[in-house]
Amino acid sequence: MSLSLHYLPDAQFTETHSIAIQAEPSGILDAVERLAPSDDPLVARLMGLREVPARLLGLLDPSDPFGLHNFVRLERTISELAFGLAGRFWRPDFGLVRLDSAEAFRAFAEPGVAKLVLSYTVEPALPQIMQLTTRTRVFCPDLATRLKMMPYWLAIRPVSGLIRKRTLRLVKAKAERLRQA
Repeated sequence: MSLSLHYLPDAQFTETHSIAIQAEPSGILDAVERLAPSDDPLVARLMGLREVPARLLGLLDPSDPFGLHNFVRLERTISELAFGLAGRFWRPDFGLVRLDSAEAFRAFAEPGVAKLVLSYTVEPALPQIMQLTTRTRVFCPDLATRLKMMPYWLAIRPVSGLIRKRTLRLVKAKAERLRQA
């Protein structure tokens, strides 16, 4: 069973993107873990744009942009890496709920709060070529949460897809560069 399904068996919203990479699985997953929004100026601008309402309201620290550090690292295997996040993502400040472990993430079940798993899976595609797939899965525990999440998801989905595709290209470049070094 994939880590995304293990940590979030049900999801109402999903997104999947893939890229071929000529590198070892460990190098690919290492490159994922080293990602920062600032690695790509467009991604940094898009994330910054998403944060404008919260910054204007004084709800976010301007020196702490949203990134993987906001997620709880759920698990890493030889071929997979998964991160979890809980919050009211439709709110200007994301409405994040701090969870400190994979166990806390799995056990968390609060009405009105969505859970999200962001996973990366590496699988052989061709000789010496790996396929890196990123999956985003969002679970809403009740109808009210789904009704709040739906318009937000529809609004951010195209930009989220662009960010995921650019992120995959960054991982590819980093992993292939490390492989050659």
